[in-house]
Order: sequence, then structure tokens, then C-alpha cells
Amino acid sequence: MKKMKAAVVGYGGMGGWHVEHLLKSDVCELAGVYDIKPERNELAESRGIHAYPTYQALLDDKSVELITVAIPNDVHEEVVVAALNAGKNVICEKPVALSMESLDRMIAAAKANGVHFSVHQNRRWDVDYLAMQQIHDSGEIGSVFNIESRIHGSRGIPSDWRGEKEHGGGMIYDWGIHLIDQIMMVYHWAPVKSVYCVCDNITNKEVDDGFKLQLLFKNGKQAHIEVGTYNFIAMPRFYMRAEKGTALITDWREETKVVKCKYWHENDVLPVKTAAGLTKTMAPRDDVTTDTYTVARPASDVHDYYRHFVNAIRTGCEQDVTWEQMRTDLKIIFAAFRSAELGVPVELE
Repeated sequence: MKKMKAAVVGYGGMGGWHVEHLLKSDVCELAGVYDIKPERNELAESRGIHAYPTYQALLDDKSVELITVAIPNDVHEEVVVAALNAGKNVICEKPVALSMESLDRMIAAAKANGVHFSVHQNRRWDVDYLAMQQIHDSGEIGSVFNIESRIHGSRGIPSDWRGEKEHGGGMIYDWGIHLIDQIMMVYHWAPVKSVYCVCDNITNKEVDDGFKLQLLFKNGKQAHIEVGTYNFIAMPRFYMRAEKGTALITDWREETKVVKCKYWHENDVLPVKTAAGLTKTMAPRDDVTTDTYTVARPASDVHDYYRHFVNAIRTGCEQDVTWEQMRTDLKIIFAAFRSAELGVPVELE
């Protein structure tokens, strides 16, 4: 099948990632790039990549069917809508928009022009997340009632536009959108009842450089999402609790450890003696009552994102990241900001 011609707007960090990705794609052919900074276009040309002289020149290129937008968050809408109105299919970097109204205008432009529009949720191909999804869906440790998802680093927030409020900076927009999307995928988009969020401002006073987010679902399930950029000892990447056991991923490069309960009741539990007293409640289980094992990392190919999106364009099938999913993720984001501002849980509308 003939490859679909694609172009990238923004030749910075993620823009460069998309370019390298498209050069290796089996469904897309890179037509070129455009960046508002001339030096970025010159860099692309020096690497043998065509650089459009203007954004309008890119939009006027009839051979380009797909445009990927990888620019600062606050200018997504203008660039995306122009591409959609030019009849181009569009992939936009997360978080896609800084308001629900902005996202809805982009969706409306896609509908009006009969083209596809989606957000780049590449973290759906992370193998640690896929391992949690696999354990949840298999039911091997019973019904899951709580998931904790954490990303910890110790370098502070990046010293670029991500540290500036006017450009949509901060860790909720940068990493929160991914981790929220992963949790919603694991729970199969169960409706969220309420959101409670506390933000950190340790290295940056203008935007959050970390946060703790608690999601309560209408079915009673819970999730804890945490991002930290001033953590010199990282907590586990994933911690899942279920009716019949617990699953743990300490690091995104590690396999999943599972402890499954075989027998709930134990005879003659010996109390643990501590300096301050005795406890039976926190006494360790007898090994014969549990099974402990590891689950291999699942296979993943991030090229599937473009494969599936191109297939949706060509066949009319539903795209992986739907408009309703995009809206739900952003609703949670904005509820998190509101909760952090008010200091109380916020009901999700």
C-alpha cells in the first residue's frame, strides 16, 4: 500500500522525535517540516530534510495528507484549525488544548472538513502500563480496586516553555495527561466521580513542578497519580491492589511482581514484636498462603500509533484516541487545577 505523506510542524524535541519516527515508518513518508524559527528549518535542511519556507506553503502542498503538530501548548489551536480547514488530517501533541472550548473548536473544524484529528497519546505503548492493563483484564488477581501510578525524577522542571504558565507549562499538562489517560484505559473509561489534587511548587513558582492526584470513580474504584521532579529516591512506578492479590512495578524497565493470595485465613498467627509493642494486624503472611511470581514485559511497538491512525483515515474505522477520550482527559486535568486552587475535591461534570 502506498505510504501517506506526512509533515511535522515544530522541529524541536518532540518534533524531532516525530521526524525520526516518520523516517522509519512503514505507513508514512516524511514530506518535510516547518518551524517558526529559521535556524530550526536550516538544521532540518542540513540533515537532508525538506523545510517549508512558510506554514502556508506546507498547507498548500496537496500531496501532504497528514500533519503532526509539535509546538508549545498555547499555540496548538491556531495551527491545528488551519490544517484542518486545509483538509489535512492532524495529530497534535498532548495535552492538545488549554481549555475545553479550544478543544471543541478543533473537533468542530475536523467535523466540518471531514478529516481525522487526534492527540498523540504515545504512552499507551509503554510496556509498564501495558503490563498493568494485562493483569487488570486477565482477572488473575481478581477485581482491581486501586491503582497507584507514579513518575519521579530529580532534575526539576525543564528550563524552557514548560516552566511558563502562558505557554501551558507544568507537570499536570506535561506528564499528568499521559498518566491520567493510562489509568482511564486500564479502567476502561469508567466514569470519574471526583478529583482531588495537590500541586508542588518546589523549583518553579509559576507552574506546578509536581502533583498528587486522587481519582474516585462512580463504581467505587480509586486511582492515585503522582508526578515529582524533586524526588531523589523514586517510589514504585505502579502499585495495583485487587481482591486476590497485589501487583508491583518498581521501575519502568522492570518486570511485574505479583503476589496472589491462595488462602485468606491463617491459623495461629504469631504477633510481631516491635520496640513499642505487639501487632498481629501487620504480621507477615505465611508463605504457604500466597504465590509470588513475575510477569514478563509485554511486547509493544510504538509505530502502531501511526499505523492505526493512517488505517482510520483510509478505512473510516474509529481512531485509537477518540474525541470523547480527549475531552474526558482534559476534563480531569481542569478539575485537578480547580481542586488544587480550592484545596477540596471537585466533582467531575
